[in-house]
Amino acid sequence: MDKQLEMFMTKHIPMIDEQLQQLLTGGYSPISLRESMLYSVKAGGKRIRPLLVLAVLEDFGVQSADALKVASAVELIHTYSLIHDDLPCMDDDDYRRGQLTNHKVFGEATAVLAGDALQTAAFNALASLENTSAEKALALVRLLAEASGAKGMVGGQILDMEGEKASLSLEQLEEVHLHKTGALLSFCIEAGAILAGANENQIAQLRSYARNIGLAFQIKDDILDVTATTEQLGKPANSDTDSEKSTYPSLLGLEGARLQLEKYHTNAIECLSFLPSDKSYLALFADYIVQREL
Repeated sequence: MDKQLEMFMTKHIPMIDEQLQQLLTGGYSPISLRESMLYSVKAGGKRIRPLLVLAVLEDFGVQSADALKVASAVELIHTYSLIHDDLPCMDDDDYRRGQLTNHKVFGEATAVLAGDALQTAAFNALASLENTSAEKALALVRLLAEASGAKGMVGGQILDMEGEKASLSLEQLEEVHLHKTGALLSFCIEAGAILAGANENQIAQLRSYARNIGLAFQIKDDILDVTATTEQLGKPANSDTDSEKSTYPSLLGLEGARLQLEKYHTNAIECLSFLPSDKSYLALFADYIVQREL
């Protein structure tokens, strides 16, 4: 990993974790529900989504007192989606990030409710911004609702389920992942741009960047599902193959998937030409997404 990016992550991940803890422990909630929510939020993960929000601000040289809260809101949505994805009625997974999935520890009913509560906590966080104009806060709420709902992540999950045991075309596969994975990543980039006061031309370029890294992220996940071990992934390897899902390696072959990955990586970097530095944090994250080993 690039040293500059490593330092950025080392600095900000503890701050994100502290903000998540604050969002979930303030006020009353039943102990069993709170424990279930915190179990999955504290399970680790790379915190890529909240870090991307902060990276946009860093590249624009802008500080926002609400940035951590916005960044943490998207991580709450992401965590809720993982809890629900792992349920027996969905992907039926027993392990996530090297530990038992939420429903295996707390039961299915509590896991469902923990996911529900994490989702609403995310919107409560955005509705509680203290240093952002009402206009921008409303834009962030609307953006996250679209990215996480039927037009985005949840819609992508349905497309993914409907595509199981089917031979999807490359266009259909990309449609699945632009929604399921890409929509939340796009929120992170655009939310950071809103907080940074980016202009319309810059936001358009950043949207294109987000689209490309979203597809690159999923292709890399598909490649790792084939090439990495269960120990490296923290969940069963070859799970997509076993469930007969259409993936980039199954459609294009492993080498073809790698070529497609490089294509989207190159496209993403080109979208950042308006930034003053070749070593922008967004460029470093694009590199990290395609080079990561888990």
